[in-house]
Amino acid sequence: MDWGQIFNNTAYWVFSPETIAYALAATGLAVQFGFGGLLNFGMAGFMALGAYGYAISILSFGWPWWAGILVGCVAAVIFALILGIPTLRLRADYLAIVTIAAAEIVRLLLTTQLFDEWTNSADGLGGYHAGFRGANPFPKTGADGEPIIYGFGPWQWTADQLWVRVFGIILLAIAVYLVWAIMRSPWGRVLKGIREDEDAVRSLGKNVFSYKMQALMIGGVFGALGGVVFALPSAVVPATYTTSLTFFIWTILLLGGAATVFGPVVGSVIFWVIMGFLDNVLPVLAQSDIPILSLLTAQQAATLRFILVGVALMLIVIFRPQGIFGNKRELTFVK
Repeated sequence: MDWGQIFNNTAYWVFSPETIAYALAATGLAVQFGFGGLLNFGMAGFMALGAYGYAISILSFGWPWWAGILVGCVAAVIFALILGIPTLRLRADYLAIVTIAAAEIVRLLLTTQLFDEWTNSADGLGGYHAGFRGANPFPKTGADGEPIIYGFGPWQWTADQLWVRVFGIILLAIAVYLVWAIMRSPWGRVLKGIREDEDAVRSLGKNVFSYKMQALMIGGVFGALGGVVFALPSAVVPATYTTSLTFFIWTILLLGGAATVFGPVVGSVIFWVIMGFLDNVLPVLAQSDIPILSLLTAQQAATLRFILVGVALMLIVIFRPQGIFGNKRELTFVK
């Protein structure tokens, strides 16, 4: 077993676009659930709208890449309004049911022939990278005309790959700072009060529905930005935005700490590092003489990591529901 290669492949995930995108989406979920107590099981829908809003704006309407990001964010706000208006006045479980169904509706609509002109149905969209890459501030070639490779060790990227990561980290830093700032403000304190006892907050004259809606929209925008970052290096494919995507984000949130600012970021790094490590190790172990594992094919061993992630999520909820950085007293499902 080549442990050096395995650790190099694993270290890649620390700064991968997937890690950054999931951290952004988990930050949005922290606003909605961790601080607001909103059970949103449709974050995949917000990410899909962000990615498709970005890609369609560029491919179908010829808009600049930065305008595409704004369109994705606006789509997420509209989606939040559609979800929130009929559900936020009801119990939290109604929102959970509606969001998980709505996210699937979004994904299925993107695969239909009805919108094939804009979405390319199940085949997805690609070829929208020129504008974003044209804004790349990092030189692509040196004086000798050879491509420049940035970084060191397992973190070596071309100029375009570096630009995706730098831009994603900038968005993530802005999102983390905004969450930190608003949760220290009177608005954030009211939102946390709603999470604890919305009837008490309502008795003080606060519009609970309005605060919940704002939290749903803010978290949705962060989710849409995560979808944009997820789409920057490759293509937009509807099969990506399944319910498993939402559950991965929930795992990341609970791992780092639901009612924390930095928990989603750390949780995303840990999650993807572990996933990358298992993806490299399990297929190798399947070819060894280890009992049970030796009975699996390499493909089956790679799939085993999802089972292990599910078991890990159950153990987190049972033994440390507050996550790494969280405070157990701040969780809505732990009293």
